[in-house]
Amino acid sequence: MVGEQKMQKLNWYRSPLDRDTLAALNQRSDWKGLRQTFGHLGLLVLTGAAAWYAADHLPWPVLLLILFLHGTIYAFLLNGFHELCHSSVFKTKALNTFFLYLFSFLGQYNPILFWASHQEHHKYTLHPPDDLEVVLPVEIKLESFLKSAVVNPWGFYGRWKGIIRLSLGRLEGEWENILFPATEPAKRQRLFNWARTLLIGHLLLVGISLYFGAWLVPVLITLAPFYGGCLLFLCNNTQHVGLQDNVPDYRLCTRTIILNPVVQFLYWHMNFHIEHHMYAAVPCYNLQKLHQTIEHDLPPSPVGLYAAWQAIIPILRKQKVDPAYQYVPQLPASATS
Repeated sequence: MVGEQKMQKLNWYRSPLDRDTLAALNQRSDWKGLRQTFGHLGLLVLTGAAAWYAADHLPWPVLLLILFLHGTIYAFLLNGFHELCHSSVFKTKALNTFFLYLFSFLGQYNPILFWASHQEHHKYTLHPPDDLEVVLPVEIKLESFLKSAVVNPWGFYGRWKGIIRLSLGRLEGEWENILFPATEPAKRQRLFNWARTLLIGHLLLVGISLYFGAWLVPVLITLAPFYGGCLLFLCNNTQHVGLQDNVPDYRLCTRTIILNPVVQFLYWHMNFHIEHHMYAAVPCYNLQKLHQTIEHDLPPSPVGLYAAWQAIIPILRKQKVDPAYQYVPQLPASATS
């Protein structure tokens, strides 16, 4: 029935950590948070400035290449937004809140909707109907990759259709009605108000930019989440695909991959996804240390996106023939359970 959850009681397995180690890993740092946040935003300023220069001084193919790079980096604001929703990036709460809403506006995300859903995803990972954020089997087609890889008008349509719908005060689907029941009107109102802020804010941004002839501004901001999504697609879709549901062990339903430092930085260290689910309060910039601490208790981690997708694609092919098939990662012999 729409609007109902089982609210299962799950006894999650977590790789053992002593109290002092966990306390050290949980430490938030304004400096590290600013380094991650300003580093990402700084790259966007650089690619945006390069595009601005190229629009007047360089051939169109060069501008398009720069825009593709800008969109590639811009797409990963989604992961920054995700981390800021966890309130674990900064030690100072006001900094976390400020950058959360900045990232939410830039990426056209709704933090009220996302966090309501994402809390359940962490508590009940891949245990439907309590987690409907990710439901297995996840079907990934070449067509969906190609749609998001370069230019994604379908994503633009879907995102703004949702924003407009919520700005009109309309919920849709089972999951939204579960997360925002009619008995909590204040919660619904916050959801709708942020959608209206996005709608009015971006309409003003586009309108004022075009009035002053600065057509590139909305291309660099409002349209930026919808081009250059290739790398984000390849990263984000490794997290749970092909693994097990209804198991209380993050090692079996979540995937960690090892990435080079540049992609790991853009991805806000979410390649350490088992670790993020096991200890969700650990700031993203400490996840590599956490991984090194508990690596002996985890399944082998693919090194690089190529290796990760080499492992995932055969699973997807098996699931196409047998939708009930789920891959069971091999735990090390020394692992505890």
